[in-house]
Amino acid sequence: MSIWLITLWPRSAPSLLLVGLLGRQLGLRVGLQDVQTVACSRWGAPRSQGLFQDGDVVIGGLFIMHYQPPATEHDFTQLYNVTNEPTFWLIFLSFFLCCGLSLDHAPLQYVYAMVFAVEEINHSTMLLPGVKLGYHIFDSCGQVPWALPAALSLVGGGSTTVPLIIGGASSVTAQILSSTLGQLSVPLISYLASCPCLSDRLRYPNFFRTIPSDIYQARAVAHLAIHFNWTWIGAVVANNDYGLMAIKEETQGAGVCLAFVETLQRENIMSDARRAALTIQASTARVILIFTWYTDVRELFLQLTKINVTDRQFLASEAWSTSGDLLQNPSTSKVASGVLGVAIRSSSIPGFENYLKNLHPIHHPGDEFLREIWEAEFGHPSNNITSSPAMSVLKASLSPCNGTESLERVQNLFTDTSQLRVTYNVYLAVYAAAHALHNLLSCPDSNSPSGNNSSTCSSPNNIKPTELLQYLNNVNFTTPQGEMFYFQGADIPAKYDLVNWQSTPEGPLKLVLIGRVDGFDLHLNESAIQWSTGSSQLPISVCSESCPPGTRMASRKGEPVCCFDCIPCAEGEISNKTDSPHCERCPLEFWSNAKRTACIPRQLDFLSFNETLGITLTTVAVSGATVTTAVFVVFLYYRQTPVVRANNSELSFLLLLSLKLCFLCSLVFIGRPSVWACRFQQAAFGISFVLCVSCLQVKTIVVLAAFRSARPGAEALIRWFGPGQQRGSVCFLTCIQVIICAIWLSLSPPVPQRDLGFQGLKVTLECAMTSVVGFSLVLGYIGLLACTCLILAFLARKLPDNFNEAKLITFSMLIFCAVWVAFVPAYVSSPGKYTVAVEIFAILASSYGLLLCIFAPKCFIILLRPEKNTKKHLMAR
Repeated sequence: MSIWLITLWPRSAPSLLLVGLLGRQLGLRVGLQDVQTVACSRWGAPRSQGLFQDGDVVIGGLFIMHYQPPATEHDFTQLYNVTNEPTFWLIFLSFFLCCGLSLDHAPLQYVYAMVFAVEEINHSTMLLPGVKLGYHIFDSCGQVPWALPAALSLVGGGSTTVPLIIGGASSVTAQILSSTLGQLSVPLISYLASCPCLSDRLRYPNFFRTIPSDIYQARAVAHLAIHFNWTWIGAVVANNDYGLMAIKEETQGAGVCLAFVETLQRENIMSDARRAALTIQASTARVILIFTWYTDVRELFLQLTKINVTDRQFLASEAWSTSGDLLQNPSTSKVASGVLGVAIRSSSIPGFENYLKNLHPIHHPGDEFLREIWEAEFGHPSNNITSSPAMSVLKASLSPCNGTESLERVQNLFTDTSQLRVTYNVYLAVYAAAHALHNLLSCPDSNSPSGNNSSTCSSPNNIKPTELLQYLNNVNFTTPQGEMFYFQGADIPAKYDLVNWQSTPEGPLKLVLIGRVDGFDLHLNESAIQWSTGSSQLPISVCSESCPPGTRMASRKGEPVCCFDCIPCAEGEISNKTDSPHCERCPLEFWSNAKRTACIPRQLDFLSFNETLGITLTTVAVSGATVTTAVFVVFLYYRQTPVVRANNSELSFLLLLSLKLCFLCSLVFIGRPSVWACRFQQAAFGISFVLCVSCLQVKTIVVLAAFRSARPGAEALIRWFGPGQQRGSVCFLTCIQVIICAIWLSLSPPVPQRDLGFQGLKVTLECAMTSVVGFSLVLGYIGLLACTCLILAFLARKLPDNFNEAKLITFSMLIFCAVWVAFVPAYVSSPGKYTVAVEIFAILASSYGLLLCIFAPKCFIILLRPEKNTKKHLMAR
């Protein structure tokens, strides 16, 4: 607790006194002078270290100009003896209380960007005319214990009070400074704090920044992955809000899955980096997102180099995408080649390069930072600068400057203005502050946020931070570079550069600008990208290959949505795009093609004379009609023989005629259905079979009557079944079917119709039964006659005779009934045109059964056994 209290005093004496007390309490046998020597020589740097320029209005600045060198890593395998090592406590105290001894060149450039912007504004006739802008810039050393007292001394610790501070390089420092300064309503403009948490206006109403929130760069990286169809990527992130936020944004991207997530902890960076490198090596993901600090990335790349992993495409966050340390490191160049990253947008500052190279301690005698640059670059101190006591010994060992030294040819991070990123953010922060001050000091105050015009002006000597805060919220101006600048709450509109690390013939990698991000829009020059493979071939990183058209994605159980199988679409369904989540069913009039990529019109299908089945049925039908005709000719030729005459030759000829009609009516069912064909086929079928069965029934009745008339008192029975009655009976029974067909076909006849219910490329054109009742009556009447005939024939089967026709009729009707009983389920279950084929088969089978059972035995006797064709043989018992 005492260590943190020390930071509240900007003066050095209390701090030294407290350190001395702590040293005595810890048993450290060293004097106060020793503590001061070992710890550092600038205990009170907030007052002694800085750049100062007075003016009508003075703005504050906090920058990390010195940094603490990294401590030696220990493996903690041996017990550290604190009592025997008193300097341990000195090092421990110096870490908290002492600003580092090493000068950081990059942040020093930010300092002079602020100085340059102030001088540029002071020379402007349009911005703050008549008002001289000054600055008080302190070194925050990258530590809150230094930044906080420095900020408090700026806003109320001396004769000059600043109404605004530019600083807060880290998000943690910015949060603490904003919370503290918020009590005084002092605005804080950060140029590098990018935590999304700082966008909360309720917690940080006085905070502004000229760098976009990290959430936007995470979304930009996610959009890059989506743009290049990288759906399967690995992630190596810092184990804090910065890295975890990137994972959240990445997984929210549509169709992007994380193959793995490895976190890096600064305290265990070597072991964490080794573990992450092995995970990258084992993973199938070819694209790796790295969202952490450049020092962590350097260790990770070293580990990847050791195991020779050089074929991964890395996506970089702005924290390391422009790191010169990594770009110039030859040991990691093979691993880092092709890195694609999001970077803080860069912009030029006209005149800034010349300004830096013309800096000289002679012209800035009070600039201690410039003196340190001179000593670091040219190896000797400046004679024009009074050094601090801590540098006395060092100065004595160095030769004096001759005054001809210049930064003109010096190449380091301080003089490099090729890509001004954070430097430009500092430049914008100064201009934002200047425009807010300009609006505040303008007369009359027509731009007041309250909307009230004031006849009085705010005085440069009496600027209230609360008023300046209001004007900062509404600042809107055009920068000297010609771009619009304004705040959206605490933030500015998200703008980033897209950079690519490319190999050079000289060896080191170079940074190439390949696009920009403006809000949510990507502007990318893909032809300029050099990928990790060293070519222009886009890397592929997917868990599953894309599903081509004609298939759909099917998720794998227990795996991410990016891992799937490609399932072909079912018949009648299509997918006409890559990676379709489902197949779409074709309309009824269409069907899917063979590749399942398009719906094509369904082809009309019907039983035609050209196909094999149609030809076969036609042949069988014509053959049956031909055989029937041949039998008719035989009977006609032998009409005077006993076999023909004994079996009622007139009904036999009529039966043969009806059988021929039955064979021929089946041909009407073959061919393209039409209105008249549908009507005629059912009528022809129904009437032909009724005529045939009626003849058989009358023949059976005649046989029964003939044998019954032989009994006493039954002579008159045969008279009722004479030739005229037989013909009349056949006509009567047939006319009933004619009437049924006439009524059916007149009221609700069958019509040609497409059977769209059948699944397939072909749609059947058939005669649809619009009235099932009519068709059932036709079949039912035929069945009734057939059953009656079967019963009568069965009763007459044992009548005494050598040639009992009742037996033949019995067998024929059994076959007839069996065929039509089997017809019903077969007809109902048959698909498409096969329904018609089943009906034709039933017609032909029953017709052949009647023809063969009744006439084949008679023809056999007539043609092959003529000796049996006698009355004596027929009458024999």
